[in-house]
Amino acid sequence: MTTTDARIETPGSRTPPAGLPDPLPEPPVEELRLEVVMGALSDPLRLTIVRKLMLESQAYDHTCGWFGFDRPKSSLTYHFKTLRAAGLIRQRQYGLERRSRVRTEDLGQRFPGLLALVAATSPVSSTASSRQLTGGGVARGRR
Repeated sequence: MTTTDARIETPGSRTPPAGLPDPLPEPPVEELRLEVVMGALSDPLRLTIVRKLMLESQAYDHTCGWFGFDRPKSSLTYHFKTLRAAGLIRQRQYGLERRSRVRTEDLGQRFPGLLALVAATSPVSSTASSRQLTGGGVARGRR
């Protein structure tokens, strides 16, 4: 087992704290679809969220504020909802806040090796990603 594999398994093996609220609705493991998971991970911010939860998590689950993103709350809500609908994260409602964690056990069962690839990937920034799509960021006018 590599160091990366060990780090991925560590958060999933944590014992859940007593008195956890029920998870918000999510697809069961047998209904997770690779194209949906990959679509959710195609966004650099969502890929960063999953990587940070896997590799830097210090608690059982985390709030949106833990990530330190400078984004509007509505934007973050959308991204977390997309990750939950794809089956990548599990969210629980604690009063007024939602806390998230990666579904390491379910994803490892359904798509072996996927989380190791995610952990080994360095997400590109949104700016770099858009430059790649537009031909390197060079403005091209009409003739």
